[in-house]
Amino acid sequence: QVHLVESGGGLVQAGGSLRLSCAASGLTFGSRDMAWFRQVPGKEREFVARISSSGKNTYYTDSVKGRFTASRDNAKNTVYLQMSSLKPEETAVYSCAAPGIPYYTPGTNSREYAYWGQGTQVTVSS
Repeated sequence: QVHLVESGGGLVQAGGSLRLSCAASGLTFGSRDMAWFRQVPGKEREFVARISSSGKNTYYTDSVKGRFTASRDNAKNTVYLQMSSLKPEETAVYSCAAPGIPYYTPGTNSREYAYWGQGTQVTVSS
């Protein structure tokens, strides 16, 4: 059974930083790209970042480029999202996601991901 468990969310002032973690189990972590999405109530999930299975390649939505950094530790089956210069409009539930099959390169559409964590709340105060 696949489990993705996020942690690291919380309340931060605008301009501050947070580091999210996502611990995975029950899947071949090292052979899967991993992604981060965020969602606010009443809106669809928004793609934030994706990191390749090796960690060598990362992809970001334009609004977070230069401020967010995705990384991973395959030995620990964990993916991270370092967020800096946070803005109030980035308040959301942040979730990690994995595709359903290994060696598959997903895009920015949430439907391409089969496994999801429960999410961690990030609140950025102004």
